[in-house]
Amino acid sequence: MLEVTGIGARYGHIPALHGVSLAVAAGEAVGIVGHNGMGKTTLLKTLMGYLPLTSGAIRFDGREIGREPTHRRARLGLAYVPQGREIFPFLSVAENLRMGRAGTGLDEIVADFPALAPLLRRQGGALSGGQQQILAIARCMTTRPKCILLDEPTEGIQPSIVEEIAALLARLRAQRNLALVVVEQRLEFVAGLAGRVLVMQKGSIVKEMPAADLADRAAIEDIVGMGG
Repeated sequence: MLEVTGIGARYGHIPALHGVSLAVAAGEAVGIVGHNGMGKTTLLKTLMGYLPLTSGAIRFDGREIGREPTHRRARLGLAYVPQGREIFPFLSVAENLRMGRAGTGLDEIVADFPALAPLLRRQGGALSGGQQQILAIARCMTTRPKCILLDEPTEGIQPSIVEEIAALLARLRAQRNLALVVVEQRLEFVAGLAGRVLVMQKGSIVKEMPAADLADRAAIEDIVGMGG
């Protein structure tokens, strides 16, 4: 579904990604872990087209998209849930969902996200962090994606809602054959959702491991300094 080969990106004159390669199959969930500042968010933004490639190639569903603008990547089925959620705080929940894709009926999306049904008239900014994250994922799903890039989906969210989001993503992946790429600091969340994990250091992928290996905290501390 997603094939990335030797990509590079930079902020101005400062290199940020160095020859990153990865592949994600349809229906597969892949985690990306690493210390803060190692290039994880930069990788997702480059895949989505917010940062231009300086080298390498990105293929999505058999098509080269590395030079395509963001909106065309979205129309092909690549979607992005950014860190911090970035919902529209002064629009209602229903209006946020309609902003995802004009013409999409609310009934269809609320059926997949019943927790939003009683909140449709509430302003996005009045929701809890967990509710905002569910709204951000629901808005993303209005585009009928084939692959979702999620950046820190559990950031600032209480544990009970983290479990709800994990179950929600697992269900959507199974029902829709969605590919998921998840950047996350909560190792338990990644281990429960993904089948394998890529470790990033200084703008490069330095290791791939089964997600089950995340239970070995000593090994993770040694690799990425993410103890605790």
